[in-house]
Amino acid sequence: MTTSKLQDQFRELYTLLQSHPEAHSWLEQFIREENRQLALALPVEQLVSELYKLRVFDWGGSYQNDLDRYLVNNFIKAISSFEEISKKIDTEIHVSVTNYVLCSWYNNWSSILIEHLFKEHPKVLPTIGMIKKVDFFVDQVPFDLKVTYLPTGYIAQQRKQQGLKTELSELKQYAKQYGIHFDAKADDDTVAYEITQKLSDAGKEESLAITKGRHRILTEAIANPTPLIRWLYENQGDRRFDAANRIFLILVDTVHWNDSWQLKRNLNLLKPSIEGWLNTFRREQLAGLQIEFNFTKKTYRCFADIIFVVKR
Repeated sequence: MTTSKLQDQFRELYTLLQSHPEAHSWLEQFIREENRQLALALPVEQLVSELYKLRVFDWGGSYQNDLDRYLVNNFIKAISSFEEISKKIDTEIHVSVTNYVLCSWYNNWSSILIEHLFKEHPKVLPTIGMIKKVDFFVDQVPFDLKVTYLPTGYIAQQRKQQGLKTELSELKQYAKQYGIHFDAKADDDTVAYEITQKLSDAGKEESLAITKGRHRILTEAIANPTPLIRWLYENQGDRRFDAANRIFLILVDTVHWNDSWQLKRNLNLLKPSIEGWLNTFRREQLAGLQIEFNFTKKTYRCFADIIFVVKR
């Protein structure tokens, strides 16, 4: 190096590598070795054991990933009494913050483990450090990984397009039909659970109606994932919007839908599906993964695909 300034050193190094025929090979070897060292330092088995200690995945509020706004809107700006806000700290706020921390902790470490399942594959080039909206390269194509579940919003959209009532409306109809009482003041998830369980306890086949509908929608999404991919892009929050290339890892437990979160730590189930997708990915077929979607009256294009991991 002819300069001592870090910024100038980067420029000088880039210029030297740009003209060298083996530069890309050197860089790739360096990146893979760095990732190998990171992987060796990752206590996979111990991390998995720690993740299995979480028995309930409950954000504890409607805020999910926006705890600050939830606290401001529901407590800080809504309560003027010092005594009342002090009581809330020991009860509702404590529970909300605790649940938020546990769910965020689980998502963070399970995502790291899942990313390493991708990065172990010879077709994948990991990133070193943080690159915005890029987790790794697959056959030289940059991808952002998103691990999620079959969205309730997408299920609702598909039911509406098929001329069906919402799941909750259908359940309430069954409750009325069989004279089943439920707590109408409870939140929607609690009401749905109560009615479903009471239908099941009464031996009514209608208890499986919602599950059958979800199975049908899941089967259709697996056969043709484009509508779901487009929905996932178009229903991002404004603050989290991005049109980066993405791989969506969709996890579904078809027996216990609400427990799909547990699949994030089931590496033995995840690995075959991830490796299967990577083995068949070809850069030459990238045009078939192009997605066009609309967001805030603008049209975007990117490349995306879905890997479904389904526990039956």
